[in-house]
Amino acid sequence: MVKYKIGFLLILLTFVGLSPAKAQFWEVSLLTADPGTELYSSFGHSAIRLREIGPDGRDLVFNFGTFDFNTPNFYGKFATGKLNYMLSVATYDRFIVEYDYYKRGLREQVLDLNQEQKDFLLQHLDAQYSPERRFYKYDFFYNNCATKIRDAFDIAIDGQLVWGDTLAEEKTFRNLIDEFVLPLPWADFGIDLALGAVIDRPATELQKQFLPTYMEQAFANATIVENGVSRPLVKQSRVILEYPKEATQQTLLNPTVIFWLLVVLFAALTLYGFKKGKVMKGLDIAFFGILGTLGLVVAFLWFFTDHSATLWNWNILWAFPGHLVLVWGLVVRPNAAWISSYLLFVLGATVVVLVLWMFGVQSFSPALVPILLILLLRANFLFYNRKKED
Repeated sequence: MVKYKIGFLLILLTFVGLSPAKAQFWEVSLLTADPGTELYSSFGHSAIRLREIGPDGRDLVFNFGTFDFNTPNFYGKFATGKLNYMLSVATYDRFIVEYDYYKRGLREQVLDLNQEQKDFLLQHLDAQYSPERRFYKYDFFYNNCATKIRDAFDIAIDGQLVWGDTLAEEKTFRNLIDEFVLPLPWADFGIDLALGAVIDRPATELQKQFLPTYMEQAFANATIVENGVSRPLVKQSRVILEYPKEATQQTLLNPTVIFWLLVVLFAALTLYGFKKGKVMKGLDIAFFGILGTLGLVVAFLWFFTDHSATLWNWNILWAFPGHLVLVWGLVVRPNAAWISSYLLFVLGATVVVLVLWMFGVQSFSPALVPILLILLLRANFLFYNRKKED
């Protein structure tokens, strides 16, 4: 009989060393947790459960969604996309405590694997937990706590796992994210600001599995084909934790309402300045200063991080770092000739944003509309006043 490499399961009550003959006494399941109320938990979670059959059987959960807070330069690596996530192992009882505490539903799909497939899965998990391999480069869309699990089963059921063909609605990666963050309007706006046009392409059914809920659905529709005979991947589904869903609390302090109120304020102040012949430079210093600072964030995420989803982010056309140069010019050299040219650039870049949005190159947050209106309003007003002075 084949023996496993000595590794992490030795620590967990001599789990390593399990022979293929004994693998049949382990029940293999996919665990799927409902989304939580905080941003970090709003997409749900997935894990693998291995339960040893018998009165004194061990019950373990393999979790690819953990990281080490003691990592040197933790926040710097997190911001730049260089933070490694890792596979961790816990007892089942310990795993469900958190979900019970936060009242998050938890469901289990028991998988119909044969002895050989369980054997391959155990070997794969053993190898993944080895010190040199347990850490991995996290990618929200392509290499996360859900896709690592999907890939593990693809390896264990090599060539025999068939994902169900469904006539599902075509959705982009951004559409999929929106389904989970719409109850968090500020987080939704921030995500639309940070992520670029690369997520505005349709996701395949396989790619949708980066979200635990979609992976749960895919497992329910998947089959295993052996010797020309097909059987469902999932042989039993059960609810472990279930709580009534709380109604989404609507708040007026969301970006759409706040930004439209700013439009009213800026329009009133601009009209007042037009009638009184006042430029109200402080208003533009504050406004363009904020947009320029946001532009530094967008540029940093695009050009100086390893985040794949922040590339080709055309939010940089309105949240542009160069606005900070404009602020400097309004304060230090208000009569410089280049300011008029820069204002024309602002007007043109704002129109380009609308064109890119119209043709589907990138989808922007609906809350951005009032910001673009303010940009057009103030850039026109400043340009008009400078021409009038000339």
